[in-house]
Amino acid sequence: MGINNQDVPVIVGQTGPLNGKRWMIRGELHVGRDPKNDIVIQERQVSRVHARLFKTPHGIWLEDLNSKNGTHHNGKLIEDSVLLQDGDIIQIALAQQFIFVSSDATLPLSVEDIDLVSSQPGLLKLDKQSRRVWIGKEEVIPPLSVAQFKLLEILYEHQGLVVSRLDLIEGIWSRNQDSAISEQALDALIRRLRDRLASIDPTHSFVSTVRGHGLRLDNPPAD
Repeated sequence: MGINNQDVPVIVGQTGPLNGKRWMIRGELHVGRDPKNDIVIQERQVSRVHARLFKTPHGIWLEDLNSKNGTHHNGKLIEDSVLLQDGDIIQIALAQQFIFVSSDATLPLSVEDIDLVSSQPGLLKLDKQSRRVWIGKEEVIPPLSVAQFKLLEILYEHQGLVVSRLDLIEGIWSRNQDSAISEQALDALIRRLRDRLASIDPTHSFVSTVRGHGLRLDNPPAD
């Protein structure tokens, strides 16, 4: 996309049949199953005209158009129009997920782009903007939860180093939460993250426990 488009908001397909495709929001976009829509999702669970995105002087809004199976914004079913913020996740029924990016200049990367610009070597790579994770060329689908991604992101930023459990808890949750509850939550979160990564590559243990110290991301070299 050219330089003149860099201030145009964009939505990018993630999980679903439109994965990787992107649309600039210059005015109004209709989403649905009908071929006349601007964004066509040919899945039966998607309504003929399902939702719309529209631009106002205050920003980009998302509206559900009385769809049968609903539109979700950051995991919550919407009833009224919602103002989108950079990085918001839009889910159309259970068929297609999008990420909203406030400017073309900050579009989420593809795995090939990350290979070119990432300062972190290794088989596992992530894109903070879109909260997407790859192991080799295979993307972790469905996407990690916000907490799972935050845990992985902290370890990724300190790749090869041990991060204390306290630092992880404070990085993922509020400092004001009860420490015992947070310790239990961290243990459960670690197990879920390991399971998700093992579903893609069971041959590597990416998240290692260093007893008495914390956790470390062991990211083997890419093939």
